Amino acid sequence: MADQADQEPKATDHQTILVAHMMMPGVVQIPGDVSVTEAASLLERERMPCLLVKDTESRFGLMTPTDIVKKVVAQGLEPDDIEVRTIMTRPVQFIEYDRAMDEASALMMSTGTPILIVTKQDQPVGVLTARDLILSPKRCATNISATISVIEGEGVGDEHQVAISQLSHAGASVESPALLLSGTKVLLSFCLSEMMSPLTIRGTVLNNARVVPVPGTTGSPMATPQSVEIQFVDLSPADQSRIKAWVLNNLPKAFDPS
Repeated sequence: MADQADQEPKATDHQTILVAHMMMPGVVQIPGDVSVTEAASLLERERMPCLLVKDTESRFGLMTPTDIVKKVVAQGLEPDDIEVRTIMTRPVQFIEYDRAMDEASALMMSTGTPILIVTKQDQPVGVLTARDLILSPKRCATNISATISVIEGEGVGDEHQVAISQLSHAGASVESPALLLSGTKVLLSFCLSEMMSPLTIRGTVLNNARVVPVPGTTGSPMATPQSVEIQFVDLSPADQSRIKAWVLNNLPKAFDPS
C-alpha cells in the first residue's frame, strides 16, 4: 500500500491482543471522483467510521464525517459539486492485521491519526479506530478445557479437545492437538466455572483453521500442541458480559484496570 511505511514482518506472541481481534471487519473503498453527497450516503448506509478513497494507484485518503462537517458544511459549500479527493484526509496509515494492539496504539500516537486501515497481505480488510483501542480488552491467562469444532457449510465437523490459555470477550488463544489452518469458522465450547452453564461461541481462526487428523488415528492428538488465535464473532451481549466479568475477577490482584 502507498502511504504505508516499510515494515519488516514481526513475530507476535500468541498471547498478545492482535489488531485483528479488535478491528471492524470490512472496508468501503471509493474512487476520488465520487461526490461528497454520495460519500455521505455511503457512510450512513454502511455505518462505517470512514471510507477509503483510492484516488490513484498510489494515492489514498480517508473520508470521515468530520471531513464533511468541517470542510464542506461549515464552509457553506455544496456537497453535490465537490469530489471527495479535494477534501479527503491524507496520508492514510495502514497496519497489518497480525500486529499487536500496542503497535497500533504507538502508530496512532506518533502520527496523530485516530483511524488505521487494517490490511492482510497489503489488501484492506478492516478499520481500527482510537475507540477500539480504548475498548481493547485485557486478556486473562488461564487453562480451561474446551472443545472446538469446524463449521462445514450448514453443519459441524468433528469435535476436538483443546485448552484455552488466554481469554477475553474478543477472542481466545487455544492450545490445539490438531493442525488448524487460517480462516476457517469454528465453534468453541467451554465452561467458565462449575456453577455456570456452558458457552458455545462462534469464531474465526486467525492463524491456522481446518482440522487435519493425525494419519492413522481418529481424533488423536498431535505430538506438539498448536497455538491458535480465535477471534469471536456474533457474541451475544449476555455471553460478552459473562466473559468480561470472569476475566476481571480472574486477573492478577496486582493488575490495575486503569
